[in-house]
Parts: sequence; structure tokens; C-alpha cells
Amino acid sequence: IPLCLLGPYGEEYTIDIFFAQSWYDRRLRFNSTLKALTLNSNMVSRIWIPDTFFRNSKRADSHWITTPNQLLRIWNDGKVLYTLRLTIEAECLLQLQNFPMDTHSCPLIFSSYGYPAEEIVYRWRRYSIEVSDQRSWRLYQFDFTGLRNTSEVLRTGAGDYMVMTVSFDLSRRMGYFAIQTYIPCILTVVLSWVSFWIKRDSTPARTSLGITTVLTMTTLSTISRKHLPRVSYVTAMDLFVSVCFIFVFAALIEYATLNYLVGNRRLLFPQYPHPTHDQEEEQEETTCCPGKECQQFFCCIEDCQRGTWREGRVRIHISRLDTYSRVFFPTAFLLFNIVYWIAYLYL
Repeated sequence: IPLCLLGPYGEEYTIDIFFAQSWYDRRLRFNSTLKALTLNSNMVSRIWIPDTFFRNSKRADSHWITTPNQLLRIWNDGKVLYTLRLTIEAECLLQLQNFPMDTHSCPLIFSSYGYPAEEIVYRWRRYSIEVSDQRSWRLYQFDFTGLRNTSEVLRTGAGDYMVMTVSFDLSRRMGYFAIQTYIPCILTVVLSWVSFWIKRDSTPARTSLGITTVLTMTTLSTISRKHLPRVSYVTAMDLFVSVCFIFVFAALIEYATLNYLVGNRRLLFPQYPHPTHDQEEEQEETTCCPGKECQQFFCCIEDCQRGTWREGRVRIHISRLDTYSRVFFPTAFLLFNIVYWIAYLYL
């Protein structure tokens, strides 16, 4: 079966093949100096041919331009060779948990429609499957890694049938998805960290940056699933995009938390007319909120009179929340990428 694989789309793939069948029919023996007769397609309907059909095909077309693409050849010992060119659209059940780092084996299954195994037996001939020269065709989204052929007996209520299967092994290429999804997601997450270097009193700038990056991640998430089947499980790309969205959203929430905590403290502390930024920092670090108990977050005992957020033994300076975020967010995102790529590429 010389073939040219055109490639899967969704959970289907289209293939262009030259399908050849050979069998012996004693009724077609003849005595002649000719060893074989080559006949046109008009003779196909006058002899017996196997009722082969493709079990997992959704659509199949034979080629008729400029004449029917069929070959019928009969040898003097009764051997018959029948070939035709077909374009078949067949099912390929894809498991997309590792998408877009997934590999698949797409089968093409055929058997007799009405004759059970007791009446007709299919066998593969040696070197019966050939792939056309790969210089004449290309899979833009997949790498063709090989093929396998098997045969088995299928037991049904109508009898036992000999089933033949050709499996095409494919490995998805990541280039397109890296350019369209992975790199934009990573850059959007990095862009959201710019807000940590903007002064916290620049509310319009930080809010606009945070909302813009969140909307960008929403758009990227929608685009990433646009050409995929509607599967109910999480794919590798879904996981990556979701984690990127969480990082971007967390960067926006970080500023909202900082603004809320610092704003509440300013209401409780005495305010100076038109304080400078340095005065505000000094005020936050030296002023203690009167009346606060040590069991609460802001304590008035000696070891936390510098505006420290204390819970148990954890002490965090609220005014330095941006400084902490500059270290925590890149480190956490780097660790996630290391675990993600090792898990999906090598495990």
C-alpha cells in the first residue's frame, strides 16, 4: 500500500493511498503465451472481487480523473491483482493530555464486510506497505515517525472476521504553539512584574498594567483552545496557560493588598500635611498604632514597633511587599517552568 499521509485534523485524519489486493481465482485460469492480461476498469464488475471496507472510515472517495484510477491484472494461473486509488477520511482517537507534546498512533482498519474468516482470509505480503518519498509530502504540524501493520480475528454476533490494521505513528511539532501561545504567555507574565518597580502611589499606572495583562492572558487562553476538540480534561497547554493566568492575576492582587493595608494604616496614624514619600516610609516604620493588642497583626510591643505584620513568628514589613514580590514571583515562575518542561518532555 504506497501511501501519502495528509495529516489529522481534530480527531480525524485524511490519507491518500493506492490500495492493492491480490488473490487466486481458479475460474480465471487460461492457456496462452501471455503470462498476464492487463484489463481496464470495465472488467472489474464482471469478476468476483473481495468486499473489503474500511471499518474506521467516515468518508472515502475513489479517483476518476481522467479515467477511473483502477488496475486489473490477471495471470494465467488464476492470480488476480486489483489496485485502486482512494482518499479516506478516518477516525483517530486522540489522547490530548500531553498536548502539544503528544504522540499518536492513527489506525486504518479494514476487513471483509460479509465474508467471515472461514470463507476469506487476509494476509499481509512481505514489504506490502510503502510510504511515498517524503520529499513529495509534508506534515506541517506532525513528524511522521513510522508505521506498523497487524492482523487479528474480530469476534462478532455475525461471525469471526479477519481484521487488518495499519497504524501511523505521529509526533506533534511544538514550533507553532511555542510562537503562538507559550512565548506570549511567558512575556505577559514577565510584563506583569513591571508593576513591582512602579511606586505604589502611582495607582493608575499599576492598575492599568495589571488589568491589561489579565485581559491579555484571557485572550491567549481563548486562542489556545480554538482549534482543539472540546475535551473535558486538562491538557498540558491548559495547565501552562492557567498557571500563567494565576501569576498575572496574583500580581494585580498584590498591589490591591498593598494599597489596602497601607491605606488602612494611614487612617490610624497621625497624618502630616503633604508628607514626602520618605516621610511616609519613616512614619510607617516608626509609628505604632495605639491600643492594639499583641495578639493582633499590628502589635505595640518593643519588637514590632516598626510597622511589622506579625502572625506567630512570621514578620513581614508591609511597606516592603513589592520588594518581596520582586524575588518571589520570578523564582516561583522559574521553578514552575523547570518542573513543567521536565515532566512533559522527559517523564
